[in-house]
Amino acid sequence: MAYQIDLSGRVALVTGASSGLGAQFAKTLAAAGAGVVLAARRVERLKTLRAEIEAAGGDAHVVGLDVTDPTSIAAAVAHAETEMGGIDILVNNSGVGSTQKLTDVTPESYDEVMAVNTRGAFFVAQAVAKRMIARAKGQAPGVYTGGRIVNVASMAALQVMPQLGVYCMSKAAVVHMTRAMALEWGRHGINVNAICPGYIDTEINHHVWQTEGGQKMVKGFPRQRVGQPQDLDALLMMLCANESHFINGAVISADDGQGL
Repeated sequence: MAYQIDLSGRVALVTGASSGLGAQFAKTLAAAGAGVVLAARRVERLKTLRAEIEAAGGDAHVVGLDVTDPTSIAAAVAHAETEMGGIDILVNNSGVGSTQKLTDVTPESYDEVMAVNTRGAFFVAQAVAKRMIARAKGQAPGVYTGGRIVNVASMAALQVMPQLGVYCMSKAAVVHMTRAMALEWGRHGINVNAICPGYIDTEINHHVWQTEGGQKMVKGFPRQRVGQPQDLDALLMMLCANESHFINGAVISADDGQGL
């Protein structure tokens, strides 16, 4: 039996959409019929992505967003709603990495990772959820009530990895944040779930897989490969679909067994 997920009429906000997983998530949601709001600091790259989505027949809007700035978050969410309507789907994808021994971590590098990966993710979700809750209570306009929030964590949230201690800590917090949000917001019809990707080949890390060390790492994976951004499409679509109303508070690994 053929099964198709149709997101026509839905509005999706994707943070960190200027490259990598965020860009792929945005294209996937647009292809399924959602109107997509592309959010990131690199606005010019978002404009290029918007043109690509529109050329494929999709609908996209660009908004600048710095998740470390509460004022920027409030302005971006408000602007997104003004341009495209109430946000039905949030893909909370913004994130930064840090490769350091714990003894080398400075207060500045620690704060940067936590500010983006944990604090930023929380306040973006909070800003969107407040509007979703208002719609559910009939206190704000909108066609749909409830919503879908997908927090992008990492396999590093579920296991400690060498020289990635602070990053692991930040993503572990996202996992517990997801569960707390699911528990508190579920009564309003909002489903909050987390994706924990394994190693995915993106422009940020592509050069690593060409090195001797990168190749050695890949040979240690069960299937001796890294993932591609599109390998997460099916999971993303499932969690964003109307039909996923019974999936709430889930933390789902998508790592090809790399974390085993």
